[in-house]
Amino acid sequence: MAYTLGIDMGSGFSKAVVCEDSIIRSYAIMPSGGNYRETANKVIEEALNKIHLSSKDISNTLATGSGASMVGISDQTATDISCHAAGVHHLFPLARTVIDIGAQYSKAIRLDDTGRTINFLLNEKCAGGSGKFLQIIARILHISIDEIGPLSMTSSRPVQFTTGCAVFAESEAVSRIAEGALAGDILAGVHKAMASKIVNLVTRLGLAEACVVTGGGAKDLGLVKTIESELGVSVLVPDEPQITAALGAALMART
Repeated sequence: MAYTLGIDMGSGFSKAVVCEDSIIRSYAIMPSGGNYRETANKVIEEALNKIHLSSKDISNTLATGSGASMVGISDQTATDISCHAAGVHHLFPLARTVIDIGAQYSKAIRLDDTGRTINFLLNEKCAGGSGKFLQIIARILHISIDEIGPLSMTSSRPVQFTTGCAVFAESEAVSRIAEGALAGDILAGVHKAMASKIVNLVTRLGLAEACVVTGGGAKDLGLVKTIESELGVSVLVPDEPQITAALGAALMART
């Protein structure tokens, strides 16, 4: 048996996946915090401890993400785009479009039938199309991130946001609350604003099915449903959508 380790050090969350050959044996997810090196050690330790392994049991390690250089035990690094592609292709061999909704950025990636990246686009440097937008609105509404999806789906009159910028949308959300708008309607409006940015990204790239949504944003069912409605197609979501890049890293570490 050969164990490989993939680590994705994202701006918001860090993920580690342990694979035995091509089978996921363990994974861990935790907030990245301000010290990538410390977090890398913790997330690796958690993933290994779950299956009673140590770093000595790992044959190869590959790191990706914005903090990849801080992973001390990594044998190599790779781009998060290539790691997402490898992880999604492993889970969904028919996938041709990947939408990754991360904490700071959203990405649209086109794959060929072998899982290689054909092209990709990132949203501009604005939180309006990323998970940060959801965090901002959750703070304003005094709810948890986990409450956003279910609450948004109770909406019958989504609030229309006049801006796609998270900074201005924050002020607009505060105004809507003062006007008596329901939390569910505000969240549904946020989802429509986010979906608009994400769909624009996919349209520029060129949508090809099957389409897979990954990242922390994929855990928000309300957002996923809104993206489906805007795209006009059904999308696929992994059982744990935050670990696809770390999974791809673990798979790529085998070579």
